[in-house]
Amino acid sequence: MATVLLKLARPVKSIRVCDASAAALNAEQITLMEDLKKQKILYQQACRTVQAISDNFKENYETIFAQRNEEIARLSVEIARKVLMQAVKDGDYEIENVIKEILQNAPSQHELVVHLNPKDLAAIQQIGTEAFADVAFVPDNNIGQAECVLESPKGIIKSLIDEHLEQIERALTRAG
Repeated sequence: MATVLLKLARPVKSIRVCDASAAALNAEQITLMEDLKKQKILYQQACRTVQAISDNFKENYETIFAQRNEEIARLSVEIARKVLMQAVKDGDYEIENVIKEILQNAPSQHELVVHLNPKDLAAIQQIGTEAFADVAFVPDNNIGQAECVLESPKGIIKSLIDEHLEQIERALTRAG
C-alpha cells in the first residue's frame, strides 16, 4: 500500500470515508435503496398496527367471553331453578333427605328445632320421626316445600333452594 500525500489550499472541515462499492452506486441504485428504506418503515408501521389490532381483539374477546360465561352460569342456574320448582310442585323429592343433610351440618346435636313447610311436616309425620329422635319439628308457612331451617343453641342453618342455587351460580361464575 502506497502513501499518498495531498497538499490542500484550505483546511479540511470534515472527512467522509466512502466504500468503493458505495462510490460506484449510480443514481438509480440510490433511488432504489431510498425506496427500500421507505418500504421498510411502512412495513414496520404496518406490523405495529397489526399487533395493536391483535392486542385489542384479544382484550375484547376475553371481555366478551367473561360476560358470556356469566350469562351462561345465570342461564344454567335459571334452568335448574325451573326444573327444581317443577319437581317440588310434583312432590318429586324426599324431605327426609333434606333434613338428614341439614342435621349433618348442625353445630350441635342437642335442642334442635327444624322448621318445615306444613305439607312437608305432614309427610314426615306419616313416615315417622323415629329417625330424628332429638329433633323438634315446627310447621312454618314461611318455609317453602323441600326446604327447612334448623335452629340450635349454637346458630341457625338454612337449607333453601334459592340460596343453594345462588351458591352454585357463584361457583360457576368463578370457575369460568
